[in-house]
This record gives sequence, structure tokens and C-alpha cells, in this order.
Amino acid sequence: MSVPLVQLVGIPQRGDTRGGLAVAELGGALPFPARRIYWIHGTQPGVSRGFHAHKRLRQLCVCVAGSVRMSLFDGRREESVILDSSATGLLIGPGLWREMHDFSADCVLMVFADAEYDEADYIRDRDQFIRHVHSS
Repeated sequence: MSVPLVQLVGIPQRGDTRGGLAVAELGGALPFPARRIYWIHGTQPGVSRGFHAHKRLRQLCVCVAGSVRMSLFDGRREESVILDSSATGLLIGPGLWREMHDFSADCVLMVFADAEYDEADYIRDRDQFIRHVHSS
């Protein structure tokens, strides 16, 4: 049985008449200790981002404002999902090619990563990624 490419997790929501609060706690929505947190924002119209895979890195992506289409590819299958709510996160494990398309003008995509930045962990060429997957 194959593992689903798109793995969505619920992000607990709290709030009252003052507004909302979203919580990504370790052991809950966040299944790993976050070693790096960053956010993507201000992406210009028509610009796509990503176009890489990681050999070891795990990430949880949460669209805290606006929307974005995330596309994942494991070397055989490709699936896409629209992230448009802070109530849902996308888990991305290692060995998945990721692309981000259709950013809304107000998109803020927050990413929790289980390791610091390491250029050696990236595969930035799709054909090289496919060869890597099929040789593993």
C-alpha cells in the first residue's frame, strides 16, 4: 500500500469574540521538534516557488493568511492541495518534490522544519530527483 502524498493535519483553533488563536504544539499538529521556522510572503503575481526536494528534512506548512496551491511529487505520482486556512497544515516528509503555485496577493505561508538550513539536503533539479528516487 502506498503512502499518501498529501498528508493534512488539523491545527487546533481557539478563540472568542476578540478573535482567533491557532496552536501548533509539539506532539499535536507538530509531530517533530521545530528547529527552524520561516514564512513566505509578498510573492508576486504569477510567481511559483519551491521546485526542490529534501533528502532528510520534514516540514509542516500552514497558510496563515490567503491561499496557495501546493503540489507534491514522489517520482511516480503527483498530487496538489489548496492551503487556505490556518486550521489545516500540510506535512511534507523527505523525498518529495514540492512546488508552490497560485499564491494569493495576501498569502503568508508559515513553515516549521525539523532541521536548520542545509544546502546539502536539497535536490534542486527534477530529473536528478527522479533518478535519486528510482535508485533508492
